Amino acid sequence: MSYETAVASMFALGHELAQTPLHKFDLAHMRVLLRALNHPERMFPSALIAGTNGKGSTAATLASILQASGLKTALYTSPHLIRINERIRINGVEITDDDFAGLHGELDRVADRLVEVGELPWHPSFFEMMTAIAFSQFARERVDVAVLEVGMGGRLDATNVVEPLVSVIADISLDHQKFLGNTVGEIAREKAGIIRPGGVVVTLPQQPEANDVIGNTILDLNAVGVSAVQYVPPVSPGTTESRVASAEGNSLRSRYPLQVMGKQILVESPLVGRHQLRNVALAIAAAEELSKKGLAGITAESIERGIRETRWPGRFQVLPARDGWPEIVLDVAHNPAGAWALRSALSGLYDDRPLIFVFGAMRDKAISEMTEILFPLALRVIATRPDNPRAASPEEIRQAGNRTGAEIEIVPEVKAAWERARACAEGKAVVVVTGSIYLVGEVIGLLGTSA
Repeated sequence: MSYETAVASMFALGHELAQTPLHKFDLAHMRVLLRALNHPERMFPSALIAGTNGKGSTAATLASILQASGLKTALYTSPHLIRINERIRINGVEITDDDFAGLHGELDRVADRLVEVGELPWHPSFFEMMTAIAFSQFARERVDVAVLEVGMGGRLDATNVVEPLVSVIADISLDHQKFLGNTVGEIAREKAGIIRPGGVVVTLPQQPEANDVIGNTILDLNAVGVSAVQYVPPVSPGTTESRVASAEGNSLRSRYPLQVMGKQILVESPLVGRHQLRNVALAIAAAEELSKKGLAGITAESIERGIRETRWPGRFQVLPARDGWPEIVLDVAHNPAGAWALRSALSGLYDDRPLIFVFGAMRDKAISEMTEILFPLALRVIATRPDNPRAASPEEIRQAGNRTGAEIEIVPEVKAAWERARACAEGKAVVVVTGSIYLVGEVIGLLGTSA
């Protein structure tokens, strides 16, 4: 089977959120599949990370720390920006096309056989297949540790079949209510499903409803709760966001001193914004707990280096003005909490500069709330539609954002929307691309910036 055929076959299964709850949420089926594969998920230790916002940033930072510590480190994340291979990485390198195609073919044959003999009622979903491919690759490559980002929820997510050394819960807010519940408390119960009896869970104080659920789950399971609050720096002159040059084009980095493992380090993270300080703190605390669990080589120095070398494109990624292009901010804010985080970061850095937004979002997101948060900052909004069947039309976006008073222009095709924003960005204007990871991925492809 060719790589192109394998990818097409994966997408023919439907988008991971297009599954019904019955199809999407059933760990028994995932365990049947993994048993037939000789349980690759048992072949490596892991850290499992859940949350509404920040879990990907936390996972990327933790994986970078572990790699800097000399460990062969796997990273599994979702969704992808440009290519499906991005989801499966070892020491920062994506799975090759040949390996992806080969594993997909093997798993597809196993899945078909399981359906044929009645051990599975239907073919595994897109996300179950992706997760099984990742586990198989990590086992085959004999990784020292895998950092796994939960796809959605936690309790019944396909990743939750592992027995993690450490569970991490990032910030929780409303999202995916159709699947997870209509309140923060209900969603927190799904996220808290990654906590193991007697296990270690790293988290931070957050909304009271989420705190109550996480705290009670820790008590009920006799787990060990570890707060990363000591690694969140206070807002002070010592915490700065400085412009620096880099090969990837990120012109901003957060810098602040921190006491870690008994030593003073300088945190220098390419992940910018107050919300990212919390994600970096979670990664530091998780690395410390993994060290206590016996993973060798994790030191204050490797933590410092790993944070500095983190690559996680599309998360307040700033591309400096060049060759007639304006300064660009790429951010995958896709729900109200993410929009607030983006607004906070923009307000702190670009108070004196006009902002041109290129905005596209999925129809099942809280578009009205997002426009109310972001559009008042904009001199102009270019509403567009990413290449995804779940995407809202530009007309729907304009209708949702009308009461913000922003000037909203409709340009349906993403390439044309980017060109229009570029034409409008005169002088000190900054173009902000946001609203959906799919939109950001398309623009990254247009810009020729690697993910």
